[in-house]
Amino acid sequence: MRQHSITMLGTGLIGDFYTTTLHGQRGRDRVRVAYPRSESRGRAFSDRWGIPGHTSDLASAINHPETDVVVVGLPNFLHEEAIALVAKAGKAVLCTKPLGRTAEEAKRMLDLVEGAGIFAGYLEDLCYTPKTLKALRAVQGGAIGDVTWVRSRETHPGPHSAWFWDGRLTGGGAIVDLGCHCVEIIRNFVGKGNRPVEVLCHTDTLVHPIADEDNAIALIRFESGAIGQFEVSWTFRGGMDLRDEVAGTHGTIWMNHFLRTGFEMFTAGSSGGYVAEKAETAAGWLFPVGDEVSELGYVDMFSDMFDALDGGRAPMETFYDGYVVNGIMDAAYRSAKSRAWEPLTIEWRGGETPRIASEPELYEGQVVIKREILPDGRQKLILKDPATGDFTDRVVAGA
Repeated sequence: MRQHSITMLGTGLIGDFYTTTLHGQRGRDRVRVAYPRSESRGRAFSDRWGIPGHTSDLASAINHPETDVVVVGLPNFLHEEAIALVAKAGKAVLCTKPLGRTAEEAKRMLDLVEGAGIFAGYLEDLCYTPKTLKALRAVQGGAIGDVTWVRSRETHPGPHSAWFWDGRLTGGGAIVDLGCHCVEIIRNFVGKGNRPVEVLCHTDTLVHPIADEDNAIALIRFESGAIGQFEVSWTFRGGMDLRDEVAGTHGTIWMNHFLRTGFEMFTAGSSGGYVAEKAETAAGWLFPVGDEVSELGYVDMFSDMFDALDGGRAPMETFYDGYVVNGIMDAAYRSAKSRAWEPLTIEWRGGETPRIASEPELYEGQVVIKREILPDGRQKLILKDPATGDFTDRVVAGA
């Protein structure tokens, strides 16, 4: 595997997460050039991570002769400009979430990288958390049968930079910031070839004096009949809550990624130190995160991206995935306005998925609706007569 030299566009919190991961995950890839939006931040960022150079000229950073990969960790409104320059330079590009502010913008970026024939990866870290990857392997192996419902929740007290709060720069509020994570987690569990058909969404602005939503909940209906549900909020107090639930015809998976994960600490004082992303206090009951870049998926995400680049294959998360996510979020915003189910209007490449169906179990000519074990070990069956449609209870001994 070759060593990659990286241009890092953006020196904020996400740039810190990305760089600490890149410098440690495979032990060979290094950020060579940083692009800050201010000279002082660029100098501090370069000193902090031992980066040889930085420049506040976007084109110069992208076209630097010693780098072969560009990582876009910029605010949403700068993605398209950066992607256009990277495509022209012919370098590999990895772009943070969300890909665009709208599906139309995301599609233009998808067309740019495909037209240039360059490697392009969508940096959707929460699809790569260790728990998520293990759960996906279980689901893909058939452990819970056909997935019928996925719930993904991400909430915290609000973004850490001013630009996040301006919908003109981001494309929206909590849905664009957090819902993009939830949507792609849902898509991974129901299957990326499972076409999202329509979306029903409610948004509101309950706490912050802003023009965009600080709370939202949505349902996504897929071609198989599966339902995805996401909940996002910028008003949740107490840190960052990341949870996913997956229900199938033969099982269930629950995951808690950040709070109540087995590491809890109480302090009556305050060290003033960093606890975890979006933590609101350094005193009282705290929920530290042992290895944050790993728990949030950055390590496995960048390993997949660079292994895919070296191996000549597509990564798990592509620009097309980012485009589909933007399409689902666009439908959510339309639904919030119309207060009705809104269809998706995207270029679909995933084929067709049959509706969830199973062959019913029969017992003495009756359709078994449900089995349950009684306290004495016998089984109770709820049965349906296929001829009359009548339902009956029957207690039987053994299986």
